[in-house]
Amino acid sequence: MEKLTYEFQGGTFSRPKNEAKLVGVVGSGNLEVLIEPADLQGRCVVEVLTAARGFGAIWQAVIADFFARYPLADARVSINDVGATPAVVSLRLDQAAEDFLGDAQ
Repeated sequence: MEKLTYEFQGGTFSRPKNEAKLVGVVGSGNLEVLIEPADLQGRCVVEVLTAARGFGAIWQAVIADFFARYPLADARVSINDVGATPAVVSLRLDQAAEDFLGDAQ
C-alpha cells in the first residue's frame, strides 16, 4: 500500500455541521471516499491509501482537478483505493463533495 497526502489552501466551501460523508465501497475492487469537517485553518487535506504504487503524478492531477471544482476549506478527505481508474475516482470524489456540501454550494 502507498500513502499519498495532498494539501490545498484558499478553499471557500466549508460545512458547518459535524457531519462526515462516505461514498463508495472498497470491497468491490473500487474505492471509498470519506469527507469530514476538520479544524485545519482553512486548508483541505487529502489522504490517499492505494494498492497501486507509482501513480503519484496521476493522483496529484485528479486531486488538483477535484479541488478546482470543489475548493473545500476545513475538510479532511480520506480515499481508500484498490485500483480504481481516474474517472471512477473523480466520480466518487464528486459524489462525496456534493453529499458533504448539500445546500452549502
